[in-house]
Amino acid sequence: QVQLVESGGGLVQAGGSLTLSCAASGDTFSSYGMGWFRQSPGKNREFVANIGFGTGRTRYADSVKGRFSISKNNAKNTVFLQMNSLKPEDTAVYYCKRFISAYAAESDSWGQGTQVTVSS
Repeated sequence: QVQLVESGGGLVQAGGSLTLSCAASGDTFSSYGMGWFRQSPGKNREFVANIGFGTGRTRYADSVKGRFSISKNNAKNTVFLQMNSLKPEDTAVYYCKRFISAYAAESDSWGQGTQVTVSS
């Protein structure tokens, strides 16, 4: 069973930066890759970014393109999300997730997530 542990969230002013980390334990090699979703209060959970383990191919939501960057360390089974030029609308709980393809996430349960709060 794979466990995902998110970290790195916090409070930052608009225009600031944060880096989130997601450490995976267990068998992740059967997955296409890993990525991030986020959920703001009163809103549906939305896709943010993902990256393929083998290809390194990345995909981003339009709302974060040019500001966020996803990367990976295969040896450590860790994925990072570098978030720059943060906006108040980026405030959300960010969740890490395994992906079975570039466009489909695994159906296993969600983790605790990490809170990101951007003040104006």
